[in-house]
Amino acid sequence: MSESSAGEAVADAVTAAAGWRRAGVAGAAIGVLAAGAAAGVAVERLTVGRGMRKKARLALDAAGPYGALRGEPGRAVADDGTELYYEIDEVDEAAADSGPRRRRLFGRKSPAPVTVVFSHGYCLGQDSWHFQRAALRGLVRTVHWDQRSHGRSGRGKGQAKGVPVTIDQLGRDLRAVIDAAAPEGPLVLVGHSMGGMTVMALAEQYPELIRDRVAAAAFVGTSAGRLGEVNFGLPVAGVNAVRRVLPGVLRALGTQTELVERGRRATADLFAGLIKRYSFSSRDVDPAVARFAERLIESTPIDVVAEFYPAFTEHDKSAALPLFADLPVLILAGDKDLVTPSSHSEAIADVLPDAELVIVPDGGHLVMLEHPETVTDRLADLLVRAGAVPAARTGGRT
Repeated sequence: MSESSAGEAVADAVTAAAGWRRAGVAGAAIGVLAAGAAAGVAVERLTVGRGMRKKARLALDAAGPYGALRGEPGRAVADDGTELYYEIDEVDEAAADSGPRRRRLFGRKSPAPVTVVFSHGYCLGQDSWHFQRAALRGLVRTVHWDQRSHGRSGRGKGQAKGVPVTIDQLGRDLRAVIDAAAPEGPLVLVGHSMGGMTVMALAEQYPELIRDRVAAAAFVGTSAGRLGEVNFGLPVAGVNAVRRVLPGVLRALGTQTELVERGRRATADLFAGLIKRYSFSSRDVDPAVARFAERLIESTPIDVVAEFYPAFTEHDKSAALPLFADLPVLILAGDKDLVTPSSHSEAIADVLPDAELVIVPDGGHLVMLEHPETVTDRLADLLVRAGAVPAARTGGRT
């Protein structure tokens, strides 16, 4: 690495550190968080110049097909007037042969097909289910939606009036999407991270919906509560300092959206390193997939990040889990998830002992992108057990 490149790396690191120092006590703790990512960035800079890195990102953006799948668009309206965007992938009728089987399994005559509803996580969007959507496309009716203030959905109208985001609100949002996109017929609910919490909140508020219509559920990399105890791979002292001041720091940053977004672009390498550390565990993740995750996360404005963050420390939906006790349930997590550790999935399994618990080796938080075959295979098996698709129709597709 040349002296000028080394100086450039040091200058960027100093600039980033100075920005965090302005946040006060959180500076030192967040600096610990950034250090691991910065080390990887420094190694990359030994051999790759800034211009080359920018060209590589552009090439990956152009070549990667991830997030390009589109379905029939629709919009639901939440109880506070927020518009929620969803897309439907219908069954390929030429291949559909599960009608009689479905009616037998659910014990009633139902002209409506099984609908699989996918709910995404914090700072992501419906496209985070890209691989699973591609594998199930045409085999089963699916609904993919963007949570409020994410993706193509509208900014939360309640939040514009100062109403805090709650997981309960997200549960009501999911109900609005179901009423609009799948008003009848059996449902399979799939949620990743915040999306799994959304499914739990739906169950707590609408237990009759779970009892009458839900055929199965999948909880991927999520938690039923006690998120305030997660250390994100940091020293205890550091994470406690972050936890005390981060909500205030995020609120302050949320009022300086344009400035923060410029800073985030200026420190793109560090930001990408942080995303990779907290999204994936594998060393050999496809660079195009890593870049896809980076694009998803960086598209979430800082004020939205700030609005949602406090809801997680208050989240506790363990009391809603028994509502799923009589259903086929998949609980899946990466064994090295630093955001919602696999111990939280094991805690869900303790409440639902008949559920299938899958801990994916060398898996991080975005396990459905990192190990798509494993996640899709387990989801396909769940759909077979729920009677959503016959076994013969999933063979070979996943």
